[in-house]
Amino acid sequence: MVIREQAPAIRKAASRAAEHPVPRRRNRFVTWYRQGGPVVVLFAVPIVLIFLYFSWGPIVSGLLMSLQKTNLVDPAQWVGIDNFTYVLADPQLGQATLNTLYFTLLAIVFGFPLPIFLAVFMAELKGRSWIYTTLAYLPVIVPPVVSILLWKVFYDSSADGLFNSILGAVGIPPQPWLDSTVTAMPSIVLEATWAASGTAVIIYLAALTSVRAELYEAAELDGAGIWSRVWHITLTQIRGIILVMLLLQIIGTMQLFTEPYLFTGGGPQGATTTILLLIYNYAFVNGDYGAATALSVLLAAGLCVLSAVYQLATRKWSTD
Repeated sequence: MVIREQAPAIRKAASRAAEHPVPRRRNRFVTWYRQGGPVVVLFAVPIVLIFLYFSWGPIVSGLLMSLQKTNLVDPAQWVGIDNFTYVLADPQLGQATLNTLYFTLLAIVFGFPLPIFLAVFMAELKGRSWIYTTLAYLPVIVPPVVSILLWKVFYDSSADGLFNSILGAVGIPPQPWLDSTVTAMPSIVLEATWAASGTAVIIYLAALTSVRAELYEAAELDGAGIWSRVWHITLTQIRGIILVMLLLQIIGTMQLFTEPYLFTGGGPQGATTTILLLIYNYAFVNGDYGAATALSVLLAAGLCVLSAVYQLATRKWSTD
């Protein structure tokens, strides 16, 4: 009975469909051509080629050079994996790796929390916070070579050095700083933290602006103190940024070169020789660019694996 009642409506809809048939789907290529696709390709291809040449070109050249024995003057000789075997058998690699890991550990333990603390402190200051922001970012403006040479004067191991003069005022004897295998790496960490923390402070300050003020107001009404608010609200809301910054700091500290090169040249007794400094010695001291690129490839591969493991380990916590 219901079907009989709906039959006229169905016939009417069928007649309308016959009078106004659905147009066939246009050819995608024709549509793309008429919308200016060839012009887009014409402009995009040179940009892509330039990007590939200057971005991936050096990477491919480095991979090829790591399989060759060359000093960039004489004709290159294909040696396969001999460069990797030579580098892995070098006794200096073990010490350089341990020194690099030691610097990374010290930089994370002492240098990583400092920008977070400074950013939270500046965010709590309602008036003239721009002054503190400027002071925090000022070390970044100073050229790295200038700041390192300046700190090298501060680290003068004699009693007339700036830091030793300050220690002498409170009865502490002069310290060897850069001349001791014990204090050389912590001294470099101190300067590197001072020089690089300004950028992290600015990033954390920008991240703190996204934290809703209602959360702090509700916590204050519940009687939460400042440390409780920072732990349960501030750090929780910006933990995604914190995880990214931690990964970037690990990658950056594993590529330490400028500080040990200018401060100690890798000394004393190899206590500050890092992986990048060893790469420099291979290339510009020994003239073996094949071994230098082989060690560079190993370092890049290790950082890629570390980054992948880090992302997998922190994915749930960062998006929870």
